[in-house]
Amino acid sequence: MNKLKQHTLGCLVMDFRLGLLLFMLAVSASPAHAHEGPDPAGRWQFLPDSAKRDTLSAVIGPDLRIDPATSLQRIDRFGVMLMDGERTPASVLANPQQLAKLLPREAFTISAWVSVDTPRRWGGILSYFQDNADAETGWVLGYDKSQFTIGLSTVGSDDGDGKMTYLAGKTPHQVGRFHHVVATYDGKTLSLYVDGKLDATSTEQSGPVLYPTLPTTMTVGSYRDADEDNRHHGRLADIAIFHDAATDAWVAGEFAHGKALAESKFDLVSQEIDPAVTQALVIKPFLQMASKTGITVTWETTRPGKSVLYYGQTAACEQKLQLVGAGQQSGRGFIHQQRIDKLEQNTQYFYYIQTTVDNGQAIKSDVSTFQTAPDADTPFAFAAVGDTQGNLKVAGQIAELAWSERPNFLLHAGDLVDAGTNKQHWTEVFFPSLHPLISRVPIFPVLGNHEEDAAFYYQYMDLPSPEYFYTFTYGNMQFFMIDTNRNVDPDSEQYRWLEKELAKSTATWKIACHHHPPYSSDEDDFGDLWKTNQSTRGDERVRPLCTLYDKYNLDIVWAGHIHTYERTWPIRAGKPTDQNAPIYMVTGGGGGGLERPGPFRNAFSNVVHRDHHYTMVHVNGRMLEVRVYDHEGRLFDTFTLDKR
Repeated sequence: MNKLKQHTLGCLVMDFRLGLLLFMLAVSASPAHAHEGPDPAGRWQFLPDSAKRDTLSAVIGPDLRIDPATSLQRIDRFGVMLMDGERTPASVLANPQQLAKLLPREAFTISAWVSVDTPRRWGGILSYFQDNADAETGWVLGYDKSQFTIGLSTVGSDDGDGKMTYLAGKTPHQVGRFHHVVATYDGKTLSLYVDGKLDATSTEQSGPVLYPTLPTTMTVGSYRDADEDNRHHGRLADIAIFHDAATDAWVAGEFAHGKALAESKFDLVSQEIDPAVTQALVIKPFLQMASKTGITVTWETTRPGKSVLYYGQTAACEQKLQLVGAGQQSGRGFIHQQRIDKLEQNTQYFYYIQTTVDNGQAIKSDVSTFQTAPDADTPFAFAAVGDTQGNLKVAGQIAELAWSERPNFLLHAGDLVDAGTNKQHWTEVFFPSLHPLISRVPIFPVLGNHEEDAAFYYQYMDLPSPEYFYTFTYGNMQFFMIDTNRNVDPDSEQYRWLEKELAKSTATWKIACHHHPPYSSDEDDFGDLWKTNQSTRGDERVRPLCTLYDKYNLDIVWAGHIHTYERTWPIRAGKPTDQNAPIYMVTGGGGGGLERPGPFRNAFSNVVHRDHHYTMVHVNGRMLEVRVYDHEGRLFDTFTLDKR
């Protein structure tokens, strides 16, 4: 080879090497390609033309099973899936071989675009996990009421017995806005990114991912394991799983490529109404806020429509009220609410509703009854219950038994549902279980901690403003309904309001109701009495209210929260007495998992009983009788207060 040719070839080789180096540098500097390693093990993009009936084709990996009525739309290059918090979430259709290839072992990156329309305590975006007391395994990319989260369990965690680390970010999610959420794990460090930036890290977990031993479903759009299914309300787009940990540059690049999603925004309740959806009752009519001359009726339908409330003193329901508007949208449903006024006091009425959509399709309820409130001289009775939570069976039994006693109304001490931000807990558990009772008598509730101060509570309940605290009078008794999830110290809004209302009350009987008990014999909520004798024996945070109860001579204070029954002796200034002081009652046995009293008998405690139960209160002038029954109708406590 001559020198010229050698020189030319050498230049070409050098140019090629230089070009290759520049190309590699350019590629490594490009955020879009900075993810080193294999292609995604699974990717789903939710494009409308990728769905056929109940199956959505994956870009990579196994397909998804989706609800045929799920709405898919396109924004720029992205496919977007709308989830309404009710329909069955998507799930990965993977056989064991596919699942083994899909699940990351040593490291991972999980990437998703998500908007959160209804924040939840436990929200899920993509997951394969079991989160139970004795076995917390797998991983879940999700969110809580304010931030995004990643939960992970590994074989190398310190405890070694399968406990998940839940890493929460610092960036709050904004209702209706798309966020890019990425979780990475490299075997030592768990990281969470929000909108292209590192938001939180943890080194609590290490080693390979610890997976459930029993078959588990990989779920899109739900925090779902063996005993939980908290469904997402919002939108999802471009979800992917990688078997290695992404770099900061890759995450930033992926966020930059989603500019169209990042800049899009949706209203909280905006969603398409499928014309094929049949008009039906989501929640059957129930009653609220009965007075001597009026009552409120509320129900929910699958579609908006013109509604008429029929009522009268016979089953023919000769009178009617036309509702204004088509209903308030609440997730995938429309709430209708109507007050009936100018009624006769202490009188039986009949009622039913009908809602009709534009095409003439209508839904009509069965005829039911209600009774207006009596005057102050007429005897009456009411039922009291708390903590119905997620127990459809027990709450249903209690509703039937209470209705058999024919109370005038129901007092509920909070924790109506298990998770207030989950619409299904209202539509599929609470309202169906209590329907035999609250379709015939009005319900007067207070907020528990499980309601999570959720929008659904305020949408369904029609209470005096501001709704989280209020007062009402029935017969010769006045009730003071308080939210002990909020401040109740002497400088608080509720304390000042309560003192003002108590000071002007002239009722024969004064009753307070709130969720948290000032006095309780519970074993571990206020100090573990099986490990130490130190316990506050009740919620000290709400005890400032007792000063007002003493000062204004309240008769009974109802609470829940502790899933058992307890009745105290009269208590004044924090000490039991034998007369002329408030009695504190815990009636938390409406369905929640039962709790036990501690091993020490408190001086303030009169009766403690561990069972699901309800209370009946009978009032006749200056006499009051209380009877408490278990969920099978057996009487286990009774007492009388006599002011004659």
